Amino acid sequence: MKEKSESGGGGYVRADQIDLKSLDEQLQRHLSRAWTMEKNKNRKEEGEEGGGGGEQLRPSNTMRRQEWEIDPSKLIIKGVIARGTFGTVHRGIYDGQDVAVKLLDWGEEGHRSEAEIASLRAAFTQEVAVWHRLDHPNVTKFVGATMGLSELNIQTENGHLGMPSNVCCVVVEYCPGGALKSYLIKNRRRKLAFKVVIQLALDLARGLSYLHSKKIVHRDVKTENMLLDKTRTVKIADFGVARLEASNPNDMTGETGTLGYMAPEVLNGNPYNRKCDVYSFGICLWEIYCCDMPYPDLSFSEVTSAVVRQNLRPEIPRCCPSSLANVMKRCWDANPDRRPEMDEVVSMIEAIDTSKGGGMIPHDQPQGCLCFRRYRGP
Repeated sequence: MKEKSESGGGGYVRADQIDLKSLDEQLQRHLSRAWTMEKNKNRKEEGEEGGGGGEQLRPSNTMRRQEWEIDPSKLIIKGVIARGTFGTVHRGIYDGQDVAVKLLDWGEEGHRSEAEIASLRAAFTQEVAVWHRLDHPNVTKFVGATMGLSELNIQTENGHLGMPSNVCCVVVEYCPGGALKSYLIKNRRRKLAFKVVIQLALDLARGLSYLHSKKIVHRDVKTENMLLDKTRTVKIADFGVARLEASNPNDMTGETGTLGYMAPEVLNGNPYNRKCDVYSFGICLWEIYCCDMPYPDLSFSEVTSAVVRQNLRPEIPRCCPSSLANVMKRCWDANPDRRPEMDEVVSMIEAIDTSKGGGMIPHDQPQGCLCFRRYRGP
């Protein structure tokens, strides 16, 4: 999308953090009212049908659900595959399908304030709102979610588990290949064939181009947030900090992202837009080619200062074809306006010739390349 469409009033939806919080609070109130009304209606119907006697109420999972809401009775949770600040990610099965289940604990028994829990609820509804309408082969498929309810009772391999009232879950397709970052680390010594580099890069670029076409800025693009399915297709995951792009870039501020991947304007606390994802993609592209981490020996303050003030970028190895190096350089340009749109990045990568291989210096030539320095090997 051209820059002029952003300022023309018909471009990107205003949904900065303040507006989004208000929207989330309205959604939360609406959902709470809807659930309460539905419960009361069910109780009244049950009372009428049972003559006012002590008939057991119908289970809550028979209530009318939101379009994104799962039926907890169909969910079986297995072992933990990852742990985070606010919860865990489990293997699972939903209605016969292999899934990943993200359990988010909003806190209970006074461990978190009401304001903190409200903030986490807002983040949860934000993630669901962003994710459940997306449909692209390079974006992890959203299966469904459920808000924290005291009646929530989810199956586990060992039986049923009653969840605390502040736990909610997001269910997505399971990607057996794990994180792209882990795959790159496994190939740190021998590197990836050039065709594989281009395939992985194209998958990521196409996924980001799709998100931007939906006016979504991911804001935390890194190889750790990219998953591989059984065919080694890259799928973008983790929309915990995603935002609909504001029509005015000044409405999107604040340090959001991960050190090493964050654009200078984000590090500096300046206004930013979707071009921060383009910068992060450039760093990911370098990482996919080199199978290494950027700036491994620098502290947070050193990276922040050098990226912003000294234009620090990862060192592009001598063996890297100029066609690919050019994409990296354009994506991580210090000026966001000079960075290409992701659909242009897709076109540039599609145009790279992989028929002759490439990327690695022949053994009979002097090496002296970043990719072959001894310290890089395990």
